Amino acid sequence: MSEVNALAAKRRRARHFALQGLYQWSMTGAALAEIEAEFRIDNDFTHVDGDYYRDLLSGVVAHAGALDDVMRGKLDRSIEELDPVEHSLLRMGVYELRDRIDVPYKVVLNEAVALAKKFGATESFRYVNGVLDKVAHELRKLEINAEV
Repeated sequence: MSEVNALAAKRRRARHFALQGLYQWSMTGAALAEIEAEFRIDNDFTHVDGDYYRDLLSGVVAHAGALDDVMRGKLDRSIEELDPVEHSLLRMGVYELRDRIDVPYKVVLNEAVALAKKFGATESFRYVNGVLDKVAHELRKLEINAEV
């Protein structure tokens, strides 16, 4: 496996655990340090980008309100009406689009769709993809236009 593919696989696992941690945070309000420690104890982090996992958790929680503001105009319902899994996943996707410009927008969308298929309601992946695509067109215009 190439270094690039190995990093992609480690980040995929980091997103997987980060989504679960963000969901737990949104449902329980538990401290991030507790959530992170619990996940590291209960799961094998050998093949996880631990720094990326920590960045997603802390970045999303620290900027939750601002991330909600970015997505607010792209939703067909209020933030409060979002399913908790979708809300956590959308926050994480918006965070990556906004703050992790080292990650191509297509990767952010593809990873979010895969997680929505795994953890979300039956058709939630379509909704997540649509919202994040609108956010990407706002935040990553130059990157998207460079492809054309």
